[in-house]
Amino acid sequence: MLLSRENLSQISASVPVQLPDPSVFELPERILQFGTGVLLRGLCDYFVDKANRQGVFNGRIVVVKSTGTDTSEFDQQDQLFTQAIRGLDENGQPIEEYIVNASISRTLAAPSQWDAIIACASNSDMQIVISNTTEIGIQLDENENLQASPPQSFPGKLTAFLYARWKAFEGAADKGMVIVPTELVPDNGTNLRKIVLELAKRGQLEAEFIQWLGTANSFCNSLVDRIVPGKPNATDQADYEQKLGYQDHLLCVSEVYRLWAIEGDEKVKSVLSFDEADCDETNALGVIIKPDIDRYRELKLRLLNGSHSLTCGLNFLAGKNAVRESMADPVSARYVKELMFEELAPAIPYDIDLETARTYGASLLNRFANPFLEHKLLSITLYYTSKMKTRNVPLLLKHYQQVGTAPERFALGFAAYVLFMKALKEENGKYFGERNGDSYLIQDEPAGWYFEWWNRKGDLSEVLSNQDFWGTDLNALPGFNERVSYYIGKLQESPKAAFEEALA
Repeated sequence: MLLSRENLSQISASVPVQLPDPSVFELPERILQFGTGVLLRGLCDYFVDKANRQGVFNGRIVVVKSTGTDTSEFDQQDQLFTQAIRGLDENGQPIEEYIVNASISRTLAAPSQWDAIIACASNSDMQIVISNTTEIGIQLDENENLQASPPQSFPGKLTAFLYARWKAFEGAADKGMVIVPTELVPDNGTNLRKIVLELAKRGQLEAEFIQWLGTANSFCNSLVDRIVPGKPNATDQADYEQKLGYQDHLLCVSEVYRLWAIEGDEKVKSVLSFDEADCDETNALGVIIKPDIDRYRELKLRLLNGSHSLTCGLNFLAGKNAVRESMADPVSARYVKELMFEELAPAIPYDIDLETARTYGASLLNRFANPFLEHKLLSITLYYTSKMKTRNVPLLLKHYQQVGTAPERFALGFAAYVLFMKALKEENGKYFGERNGDSYLIQDEPAGWYFEWWNRKGDLSEVLSNQDFWGTDLNALPGFNERVSYYIGKLQESPKAAFEEALA
């Protein structure tokens, strides 16, 4: 039996499952969401569903699928999906919760249903746009065409949508949107606003519209913090479906911890009323809407995401496949702890006391070790280079300001990144590396550059000086080239020996 609205009454599970009240299906569409991924569904849509159950938001989500035209997985299940929340409490006892999320009303494919998406702009109930289009999604497309159906980039699509809204409501000041990007880049809302305004100017749209864009709409910086791995493996999926008594092709698994920090004023807070269902500022849990969220962002971006970027390739090359496997290895676990506590936490480019950073780091170690989550290392390597730039390079630069010498553990992690990018073959524009005789796909835009560099045995200085990659010349950092080069050689000999030397 496949999960669907019709089959809800027939569910007979061996575990408690929170089912939606039938009244939720009559709620108005209030949010336009760009992205179908598990992070949006496992965190943002989770909060909306939770609020709807408590009667404090009362709105549903129209999801935009930007690539491809197949929305059948969502349509066949009437947009329903199950969220399994798994973890351990403070006493080490397992937590297990299952929720059928009914927050999504429709899923529309931008390439084939752009007119239906634009029609949402005329809906007066729709007040919110959220997005997660990966860390390369918030960029200015120099060749964007706002008249296309649809425009190519996410900022282009958003500009076209807001233009349609402006026209539908004749520029009414109270019909602007609250726009909350969740892409993991600093100042995501601020940067998205700049790009949208630039696209409107380049598209020669009316001056009145451009003024409305800047004054009637709120572009909010935001931060999301919840580990929501990709689709469960076949064994785990079968176990979940046996417990639940039905099939669910959209099932997602998340940890218990959840945080969505949004930079906004009281006006924003009144629109994003789903925060009333889950908000605990003392423990940094739930939806937190404040004028300044930099503290939350920096802790998460530098320690959680930063440590992931410096360890994913390293642990993968050492034979691990998931974060929890890495944490089960005493040497790998010690490495990430020392990396966070000794090199990353002191170098956070924000005024956060070291004890606070290390306390947060300690909580991360417990979250990484969650035995119920299979957070695949290869999934973390997606857009590896841009992640390394935004998450880690600022830490490296701050470290040098403070210490002046190469950070050993950081150098090892960076060396593993360079080695991970070593493709041995290219097929139809895709590049494949090799680990222990098995090939793996390198899902990163500079993969072709590295393929050529490795093949001609280029000098590491070319990597470190690439301004497109890092925004600066890392060769200028004393000793960094030498330590990274050393660890590349060491990793090729023995990842275990490289770990041990960095920890010596």
